[in-house]
Amino acid sequence: MPPKELIEARSAYDTAQNGPAAQVTPAEVHVAKQALDKAEAKFSADGDEPETRDIAYIAARKAQLADSAARVTLALKAKQASEAEAQRFQGDSLRTAQSDLANTKQNLEKTQDQLAREALARQEAEKKAAQAMADLQKLANVKQEPRGMVITLSGSVLFATDQSTLLPTATTKLDQVADALVKGNPDANITIEGHTDSQGQLQHNMDLSQRRAESVKAQLVSRGVAADRIKTVGVGPDRPIADNKSPEGRANNRRVEIIVGPQKQAQQP
Repeated sequence: MPPKELIEARSAYDTAQNGPAAQVTPAEVHVAKQALDKAEAKFSADGDEPETRDIAYIAARKAQLADSAARVTLALKAKQASEAEAQRFQGDSLRTAQSDLANTKQNLEKTQDQLAREALARQEAEKKAAQAMADLQKLANVKQEPRGMVITLSGSVLFATDQSTLLPTATTKLDQVADALVKGNPDANITIEGHTDSQGQLQHNMDLSQRRAESVKAQLVSRGVAADRIKTVGVGPDRPIADNKSPEGRANNRRVEIIVGPQKQAQQP
């Protein structure tokens, strides 16, 4: 049986011959082949002797050196190509590869001060969001559902009977809601749903609920909420939350719901 050093040398040469070294460092591969041939000849002549193992060990190291040299060469070429591409992308043909690499490292590496500022900014954002939620809970019924944060406002507080024009007190309340939304969740998508009770004709209730939702949207937009974030839906009487047979139940069903989608996660450094 050949010694383990010779087996290792054969394996190392096979890796070098069939890897990038065959094209990148062929001279080193040739030297490794000569060393392996010498070890094979020594083994054929003398068998598993200490000198055979020594020669095989050297052959293995030369094959590994050829493979490593090839991989280092390829890595250097890839690094140079990356630097050149970054230089072209920046549109500054006057920069040297060294300065480009330094600039790239500066863009990728963040200092401790930057990390501290980002952590402080996240803390401030979380604090503002918590304060906004507390403010909203003082203004309306707020609860978390799978579809998002649902802010429910009574229709009687917002509108006169069978009307879609906001009452003066309603504009003040909605302004406060808008301020809380802008402060606490400035990027989330918002759906405004208008709801009615079951009294009256269905089509009239559907139209009324849609107009009411549009009125609430207009007020939020006037207070700084981006219009393209808001979708309005006239639900009419289709989704009651109470029995329409009682005045109290109908009053609960006449409502506007503002659904705030889940807040976008801040990007991690």
